[in-house]
Amino acid sequence: MEALVVRRLGDPTVAPGGEASPFAAVSGDHTVPELSSPTSVRVRVAATSLNFATFLQVQGKYQERPPLPFVPGSDYSGVVDTIGPGVRGLRPGDRVCSFTGLGSFADFIVAEEKQLFLVPDGCDLVAAGALPVAFGTSHLALVHRAQLKAGQVLLVLGAAGGVGVSAVQIGKVCGAVVIAVARGVEKLQYLKSIGADHVIDSSKDNVIESAKSFLKARGLKGIDVLYDPVGGKLTQDSLKLLNWGAHILVIGFASGDVPVIRANIALVKNWTIHGLYWGSYLTHRPQVLLDSLNELLSWLSKGLITVQISHRYRLAEAHLAFAALRGRKSIGKVMIVMGSSAKSRL
Repeated sequence: MEALVVRRLGDPTVAPGGEASPFAAVSGDHTVPELSSPTSVRVRVAATSLNFATFLQVQGKYQERPPLPFVPGSDYSGVVDTIGPGVRGLRPGDRVCSFTGLGSFADFIVAEEKQLFLVPDGCDLVAAGALPVAFGTSHLALVHRAQLKAGQVLLVLGAAGGVGVSAVQIGKVCGAVVIAVARGVEKLQYLKSIGADHVIDSSKDNVIESAKSFLKARGLKGIDVLYDPVGGKLTQDSLKLLNWGAHILVIGFASGDVPVIRANIALVKNWTIHGLYWGSYLTHRPQVLLDSLNELLSWLSKGLITVQISHRYRLAEAHLAFAALRGRKSIGKVMIVMGSSAKSRL
């Protein structure tokens, strides 16, 4: 089978096989993994998602550092290839999706039955492979942690990225008023098309003044929930917009700058600050995570949410996928699609 192997830590935008690349040359001579237990399932991977965590993982900058060599992992989708004798709810040919810390950048992966989710009929299989991490993060953050309610105001920073797009959509499903911040006309147009009530171009607009003008026109006091995968100055500025009792969702630091939120201000304003590391729910609150993903798949099947695939690449083009992610050229998700039918698009 084909697999993308990280042989050393480094820049993931360098083509596999070269001296400067962290990746070995992509080849088809890797061994297909065997079932690991009576309740395990081997899945032929159809697509796997690229997340910012994957980018950091290959560089050795993520909080979890696997030993070398390793095959990167993320959320993925595929078709059941074979099952163990103890598997009861799945059979070969079933369409499934899941997530993993390692191993999905390959033609086959083995997982436990309880870790796999059936993809509803009518849902695109590649889109399902982009669902768990991005939409799962936003669903747990907004629904479980902040308990976003209809009529509240949600401010989404980095709104055109994978988690940002999902946050905008989930905010609208919850009935919130959504303000979305991104860079560039094309991204703003897309965010309006998925329901954002107000969009702000952070590359040329004054984010605070634009948000204040919108809030005043709507007769709204301020922001109830801040969804922040960006960090840096944009976070610091956005704090000026928050209502008393607001929720701050710390999702990530795409800007590379970890902001400081002063505890005395949080005390006076009665703010609640939530750190959200989605993957840790599998260890500490697995049922919450599983219920969240099942609800998201239900929403996907009903058309309440859609998964925007911005770029698709073959496994051997993984460096181009990482470059698209680093260059913030994407609107939505960047995907690795297995098989000869995969087409790259920039």
